[in-house]
Amino acid sequence: MRATGVMWAAVFHPFRAADVSPRPAPVPPAALVVRRVVPTRSGRKETRCCLPAASGGKLTLPIWWVVRADRVDRPPARLSVRLAFAEFLDTPREVFFVYVAASTASFPNLPLAEALAKLVDLEFTRVEIDIHESADQLKPSQVAADIDKAVEICRNTLRLTPIAYNVQIEAEGDEYYRQFAAICRLAKATKVVTLVVPAGELGTPFNAEVERLRELVGIATVESAVVAVKTEGGRVTQDPDTVQVLCDNVKGLGITFDPSYFVYGENAGRSYDHILKYTHHVHLRDTNKDQLQVRVGQGEIEYGRLVNQLAQVKYNRALTVHMVPMPDIDQMAELRKLRLLLESLL
Repeated sequence: MRATGVMWAAVFHPFRAADVSPRPAPVPPAALVVRRVVPTRSGRKETRCCLPAASGGKLTLPIWWVVRADRVDRPPARLSVRLAFAEFLDTPREVFFVYVAASTASFPNLPLAEALAKLVDLEFTRVEIDIHESADQLKPSQVAADIDKAVEICRNTLRLTPIAYNVQIEAEGDEYYRQFAAICRLAKATKVVTLVVPAGELGTPFNAEVERLRELVGIATVESAVVAVKTEGGRVTQDPDTVQVLCDNVKGLGITFDPSYFVYGENAGRSYDHILKYTHHVHLRDTNKDQLQVRVGQGEIEYGRLVNQLAQVKYNRALTVHMVPMPDIDQMAELRKLRLLLESLL
């Protein structure tokens, strides 16, 4: 079941789904197990409750029941509850909560507060915040200089829930790691887990890149954050085989999967199935073989297929709309179209 941002699943014991109307079960269930999965900024919280089943192999689940950790309540009338997954399952199955988010990179020329207001107008509920030295929204040097002010800024997000920070640091040497450590403290203070970082440019020695990512992962782990290196053209991670080797050599490293670079560029058409298991974050836009970004519906990204592929590796985090403005195109309309498309698939 799903109610106001909370995902529910009702299943017979052993793991058979329930429906609003009574329907026969092959084996009379002993109890109804209802799982409640609540998304949080640091991941998800799951509670379960068992209800006795009716005799005779049938079960009626009143739709006004809301199951919590230790009791059954009747919610206010305004709370909308509906049953989902109304099919019989012969094997155990988990419920994974995937949600749609947007990046503040969608409005790179606006201050952070105005970019967030635009995303609220578009009815997004979760946001990835860019922390780029070359941008005007929030800079790594600002975070390192005044962590308390940065925390205040990232908490004042107009009802949007931050789910990731996209980090690009231009400093070098020890200052690079000092600024990254400050961003990790910011992430912990604002209950954000995912830190998106770019890979080294093509030509970077592989061993040097492994050492850099190991250092970043070590710093992030102390603050309970996860480093997700982005798959991107022109960088070490443009080759899916290299991505796999990196993740195998850097314990705890995840990836920010961007399928556009497997449609456009020199790796167009390459298989990426073997790296999906490392996915910790996703960036999406529409793309064709000639342009990295086109209007929604004019590209070749198969969103339905991608969602199914991610479900197979038990991905349960954000699908982030990451679209930069295009000349003479209504950016608000494009963002709204992609949000509605992705939500229809979920």
